[in-house]
Amino acid sequence: MGRRAFIVAIDGPAGAGKSTVSKLLARRLGFVLVDTGAIYRCVALLAIRANVALDDDAKLVALLGDLEVSFAVVGDELRVMLGKEDVSSTIRTPEVSMAASKVSSRPPVRSGLLSLQRRLALEAERGAILEGRDIGTVVFPDADLKFFLEARPEARARRRYEELFQKGVEIGFDEVLADQTKRDRDDSSRAVAPLKAALDAIHVDSTKMPISEVVQAMEKVIRDRLARAND
Repeated sequence: MGRRAFIVAIDGPAGAGKSTVSKLLARRLGFVLVDTGAIYRCVALLAIRANVALDDDAKLVALLGDLEVSFAVVGDELRVMLGKEDVSSTIRTPEVSMAASKVSSRPPVRSGLLSLQRRLALEAERGAILEGRDIGTVVFPDADLKFFLEARPEARARRRYEELFQKGVEIGFDEVLADQTKRDRDDSSRAVAPLKAALDAIHVDSTKMPISEVVQAMEKVIRDRLARAND
C-alpha cells in the first residue's frame, strides 16, 4: 500500500485570504482542494432553504444525508457544486455566511462532516490542501504541513467588502466589519473545535503582503517539505 496523499492544512479567520491562496496553491501543485468552510456553507444553505432552525441538531444532521459537495478549479475560480447545482456565489452571501458560523458551532454537524472532509482529501492521488478553521487541530492533526494564515481585522473586512461590492451586494463596510467581528468571536469561543492555530503551524500574516507573495512563500515551504517526504 502506497503512502497516503500529502496533506496541507491552512487555517485562519475569515478574510485572511485562505480561499484564494488555497486555490492558487492547489492549481500550482496539482493538489486536490477541499474548502471545508464551503461545506459548512452548503449545510447552512440547505438549512435556510428547508427552513430548519440553525440550532436544531437532529434536523441539521438529517440534512447531511442529502449532502453531495464537490469542488473544481475552473480558470481562476473555485466552483462549489451542491449536487448538480453550482452554488459558488450563493453560499458567499452575508446571510449564508452568518448561518454557516452558527451551523459550524453544532457538535453533531462537525462530527458528521469529519469523515466527508477526510475522504475528499485522502482520495487525492498526489496531495490535498484543506482550508478552514480547525484543519490542523481536529480534521487532520497529523497533516504533513500546517499553516495559520492571518491578517489584521480591518484589512480582512476591507477585502470582504470589496469582494461583495464586485458581486453587486449592497452592504456597508461597517456592517461587514461588524459581521466579521461577530464571526471571529463565535469561531474562537465555540466549545467544539474553536478557531486556533495548531502548535506546529507556520504563521503567515497577509496584512501587507500581496497574495502572489503569500502563495510564493507558502509554495516554497510545501515543495521543500514534499521533497523531503519523497526522499
